[in-house]
Amino acid sequence: MKLTPDSLAGHLAQRLFSAYLISGDEPLLAGEAADAVRARARAAGFTEREVHFVERAGDWDEVRGSAASLSLFGARRVLEIRLASGKPGVAGNAALVSLLGASDPDTLFLVLAPRLDRDAQAAEWVRVLETRGGWVQIWPVDSPRLVAWLRSRCRKLGLEADDEALELLAARTEGNLLAAHQELTQLALLAPAARVTPQIVLAGVADSARFDAFQLGEAVLGGQTSRALRILAGLRAEGTEATLALWALTKALRELWSVRAGAGNAPSWQRHSAALARGARRAPRLPFTALALRAARADRMIKGRLPGQAWDEMALLAAQLCGERALGTAAFRTARSA
Repeated sequence: MKLTPDSLAGHLAQRLFSAYLISGDEPLLAGEAADAVRARARAAGFTEREVHFVERAGDWDEVRGSAASLSLFGARRVLEIRLASGKPGVAGNAALVSLLGASDPDTLFLVLAPRLDRDAQAAEWVRVLETRGGWVQIWPVDSPRLVAWLRSRCRKLGLEADDEALELLAARTEGNLLAAHQELTQLALLAPAARVTPQIVLAGVADSARFDAFQLGEAVLGGQTSRALRILAGLRAEGTEATLALWALTKALRELWSVRAGAGNAPSWQRHSAALARGARRAPRLPFTALALRAARADRMIKGRLPGQAWDEMALLAAQLCGERALGTAAFRTARSA
């Protein structure tokens, strides 16, 4: 039976199979799924747990011997098998098929494996386990789904989070759900009245910065080119994450586009409102397609998917958002040193 991390809890509330396979390369979700199976097994009386790390063909003899032996105290047990590879080889395939085919009501098998490719999924041991037990496939949470995943996590932690706060957190932790979970756990302690705002996210991750991302956004909206470049250089010098700076710039870009389209919302603080009002006057003249492309290039540079200096690309983006014409490298260096 195929299961997902979301459907696993409901399944375990109703029944417990004699074998489970949890596969995937997302440590947080795989660990949580395994913990859920172990907790349900303990509640069902499986009070002992044996863990086997299988890296060589010879390790399967130890697994077979352990499965064949009786528990020291006659207790029910979880036999946990951790595979170093999704392809355990001929010896591993034969051992797993034999173990999973045995009917021992006092042993529950929990197999943990990396992501299984198409060939690995077609292996006999996987088919046997899927027929007799549950297979939880763990897939990475990609960028389009990350904000929704964070919002779901917030609900579990009793947090209420602004959309902008979630977008900022997603930008900082994309590709690392464990880091995202740790950030949310920390924010649960920092957020007053359990409400997470962009200010709280920034305070939790960059509370020592002389300049902050909000100042960068205000400078860009207000068309203050020299100030925006000085703030950007300050953020870079202080070791601020590039994703925070890009978040501020793309947020300003979206706000200016919303104003141009007539769909802008009034900001909640006066200084930002005044900056946006100045930006609204030049919004009709801004090359939004070129700006969006430059922001996308900076994002790919940060992630290592495109060669180049992301901070320099963001400086060019900031200058263009301020209403300057596209700057060459020499002009950018002159403006940055102003």
